[in-house]
Amino acid sequence: MSLKLPKRLKARIDRLSRRSGESAHAYMVRALEGHVTAEERYQAFFEDGVRADEAMIRSGLGYAAEDVHAYVIGLAGARAARRPKPVRWRK
Repeated sequence: MSLKLPKRLKARIDRLSRRSGESAHAYMVRALEGHVTAEERYQAFFEDGVRADEAMIRSGLGYAAEDVHAYVIGLAGARAARRPKPVRWRK
């Protein structure tokens, strides 16, 4: 596999790789690895959300937004927070 880089991008990579003390190749491999890992995590997160939405639609159960907000605020504040209970949103 080979990449043809625009001159401006190549110059930016050269500058940054010199500053970090690594070769341009090592810098690009590290950057690509980080981006691929982040994209894989994002896709897994998105797919989890789709599955959760499908399960909510099938079951008719969900969580009241105010209960979820209180739970998250409690967690963020390092307080003991009660996990919200699912409620039926569809008859």
